[in-house]
Amino acid sequence: MSSRTFEDKPSGAQPSSGFEFVKGVGQVTGGTLLAATMLSSSAIAGGLVGLAVSFRNLPDVRQLRNFFPSETTYIYDIKGKLLASIHGEANREVVPLDRISPQLKRAVLASEDADFYFHHGINPKGVGRAVLSNWKSGGVREGGSTVTMQLVKNLFLSRRRDFTRKIAEAVLAIRLEQVIEKDEILEMYLNQVYWGHNNYGVQTAARTYFNKNAENLTLGESAMMAGLIQAPEDYSPFRSMKNAKFQQKEVLGRMLSLNWITQKEHDDALNEKITLGKIRSFQGSALPYVSNAVSHELAKKFGRDALLRGGMRVQTTIDTKFQEDAEALVRRWHQRLLGQGLYKNQIALAAVDPRTHFVKALVGGVDPKTSEFNRATQALRQPGSAFKPFVYYAGFASGKFSPDSTVVDSPVSYRDGDGWYRPRNYDGGFGGAMSVRYALAQSRNIPVIKIGKTVGMNKVVETCRTLGIMSPMEPVTSLPLGAIGVTPLEMAGAYATIANYGWQSPTTLIVRVTDSSGNTLLDNTPKPQLVLDSWASAATIDIMRSVITEGTGKNAAIGRPAAGKTGTTSSEKDIWFVGTVPQLTTAVWVGRDDNKTLRGGATGGTMVAPIWRSFMQQALQNTPAENFKSPSQFRRPKAN
Repeated sequence: MSSRTFEDKPSGAQPSSGFEFVKGVGQVTGGTLLAATMLSSSAIAGGLVGLAVSFRNLPDVRQLRNFFPSETTYIYDIKGKLLASIHGEANREVVPLDRISPQLKRAVLASEDADFYFHHGINPKGVGRAVLSNWKSGGVREGGSTVTMQLVKNLFLSRRRDFTRKIAEAVLAIRLEQVIEKDEILEMYLNQVYWGHNNYGVQTAARTYFNKNAENLTLGESAMMAGLIQAPEDYSPFRSMKNAKFQQKEVLGRMLSLNWITQKEHDDALNEKITLGKIRSFQGSALPYVSNAVSHELAKKFGRDALLRGGMRVQTTIDTKFQEDAEALVRRWHQRLLGQGLYKNQIALAAVDPRTHFVKALVGGVDPKTSEFNRATQALRQPGSAFKPFVYYAGFASGKFSPDSTVVDSPVSYRDGDGWYRPRNYDGGFGGAMSVRYALAQSRNIPVIKIGKTVGMNKVVETCRTLGIMSPMEPVTSLPLGAIGVTPLEMAGAYATIANYGWQSPTTLIVRVTDSSGNTLLDNTPKPQLVLDSWASAATIDIMRSVITEGTGKNAAIGRPAAGKTGTTSSEKDIWFVGTVPQLTTAVWVGRDDNKTLRGGATGGTMVAPIWRSFMQQALQNTPAENFKSPSQFRRPKAN
């Protein structure tokens, strides 16, 4: 907390003491009254210090020197637009005292504790008034609490109203004022107090009630906010402007009686037009799929408690307009696919910049309002033939194969447990001898299994792990056909590493994370590492270009160099297209949440490649075409 001087104390109290009023506040600050106040305060304080022996189990207030209240975490897009605020019970943003309106500080003190800068934690006048009121009522109706007492109550004590708790409040308040300056106490209080509608602290309250920062509040707004403290929900202007105006008038009247404002200031504030903001707590995210994925990444890195209470400021890799366009495109294609008989279809899309591995778009489904389940990051679906480039990369990296190597597409059988595994091609036939390039372009199954067996399925698994695919997989014979579960984001990140010729940074949605004071907690500035063989990566890109120019991915042609691969599972439950240009890699998946067949004959080449093409044309409209590097620009590895 700040220890700066409260230079705008009511009636110009001098910074050097904090307990002196200047001339002009006679009815509160007469010398005789001041002496009497100080004397009685000291007497009561002395008595309570004696009672403190009986309160040995009370908290140690010295720990407040290092106290950090829970704060709301804010998530922004890459340009600084707020996407979401995440918090637990307390929606709070802490601000220093010098960034809080002087009008608000005076209004709060006038309403809650006009003698704040005179007493030592308890106010004898307030205590006396409360004792008389409680005696007349036969119970605890008025607390006589100072700002310091309210602070220690909020931080340390229960909410029950009894005399034991009031004594504990007083003891802790006296202790606190012995170790922490007045300005620090006021700063803590203003950032701690509850203002209604799940707003804790002045900053979130000011933004909610008046759509402005706490430092810019006017006298009329400040008086209205100060009037909320006693019963925030009852006096909320969102609930009843009449009740809020009544409390505002009470606070302004108190400030006038204290000579803290003039009659003109009083009247002008009463007549000031109040323009309300809107209730913000628990407001939905502007981009739910992005915010939820970012929250998961933050919780994994820092822990859930830090996410809900740590007051982090998170800059994401996402541009709001780019993301919104991607979501709109997915909705349009959802309707088109319904018209093609793909009922109950869902679509997920993940786009990654291969140069940085920053996620540029993440669409987890057709409509986050009906389902926030993020299929781009949470759904494990079989990639089918979209997995094959990983196997071919392993073959190229072994030095035993090149794009022009010959493989034979012929019947084979492999021992599989107690039986035999006899892989088949999608069309049921066999093509004989063919190049690796042709085998991938036409998505033949037998050749890729043969290459996988030659280099070793464990090597294929190792390649996938290097590419960042962490979903479970076993080195079984059917692995090259994509008989595993992966997410669209895993596929996009893996293809992006190949598209960047083996250079990789961790795939992420987060550029930077700071605390509320601007201290950097996480900096994801790309630091690429070479994790794959560059020649093998370029060779894999080269044969994937043939998929689009002459193979199953012709519907993905976008009029510029591009590489990719279709994917279709044997039962048409999952259909894919994953592809890349040098500046952007995108994976698109289509399937059903109930994992049933989409429709007989549904393939990635006919139904998903066009979605990929539409997205890439939209995404790249202002990006110049760029060619891939040729494998000849790199050194080919020697055979193992």
